[in-house]
Amino acid sequence: MTTVSAERAITTSVGEAAAADVRGFHQRVPDFFIVGHPKCGTTALYEMLRRRSAIYMPALKEPQFFASEMRVGPRPERLPDTLEEYLALFADARSDQVVGEASPSYLRSHTAAGLIARVQPNARIIAILREPASLLRSVHLQFLQAVIETEGDLGRALDLEQDRREGRNLPRHGIWPLALQYSDHVRFEEQLRRYHAAFGRENVLVLIYDDFRADNEGTVRSVLRFLGVDDSLPIDEVEANPTVRARSQALHELVHTVAVGRGPVSRGIKRTVTSLSPSGPRRRLLRALRRNVVYGAAPVADEELMSNLRRRFKGEVEALGQYLDRDLISLWGYDDVE
Repeated sequence: MTTVSAERAITTSVGEAAAADVRGFHQRVPDFFIVGHPKCGTTALYEMLRRRSAIYMPALKEPQFFASEMRVGPRPERLPDTLEEYLALFADARSDQVVGEASPSYLRSHTAAGLIARVQPNARIIAILREPASLLRSVHLQFLQAVIETEGDLGRALDLEQDRREGRNLPRHGIWPLALQYSDHVRFEEQLRRYHAAFGRENVLVLIYDDFRADNEGTVRSVLRFLGVDDSLPIDEVEANPTVRARSQALHELVHTVAVGRGPVSRGIKRTVTSLSPSGPRRRLLRALRRNVVYGAAPVADEELMSNLRRRFKGEVEALGQYLDRDLISLWGYDDVE
């Protein structure tokens, strides 16, 4: 068990808090972090780990606290904005439990590794990596679902990277503009080096998505051993966060806008709906609307685009394979990619 402390109440931003000397403020901090990537099984792993009595993970998945540089504007209300609020997520952990959290944006972040190390220098880090083309396709569909992205064509979204880096052609609802730099998601070796530098290779467990899919139980047991938790008890497999698409992006954005109450018209609609229905039934109604009307099965992959992506990122796969001393070229089917 690890505690952090401060001589005064901490109400600063994450950057200031992590740079501050944190003494005298006795609260649990996570012992381990699932740092990414999204659409690589992080949600399933989070769900499977938090069911273990020896592990405590908060109900809020993805606090995203240490990746604050990746967002613009105010943090969504449910996310912690200060170190004090962040540590409160773990207040209910027992002294005999291993504590962790899962925020897939941490692996892509340039600052998260260093900030985590300031608060928990002995942290255990878990990263999950996936073949680049399939990863970017799933991430793009996930971003469309979350209204982080509004460009429905992945190829066009990739072409917009430079414009968006300069602040143009950004979705009007988005607060995570750096997430739309899709190429940055697959700088795998660079990302791992940041965590190895901060925590040492022995404290960073790198999983491959294909292994997790092929042997869900075995992979989770390896994670439990890495965390020093008994791995002999039965493990229930979990299928979480399936890839879907919006049948109509315009309808999807309308439902999302009403749900969060952005804009005067949407706030008015939300106030009316709120006044007419309790929060529980209202949330169930919105979930049912999204599930049955807004979302449909994921589209068939554009094979020409996927081939182009494999050619574009073969160098990243080669570099990662050499860094991890594993033949990812064969595993991910890049043998014939020129």
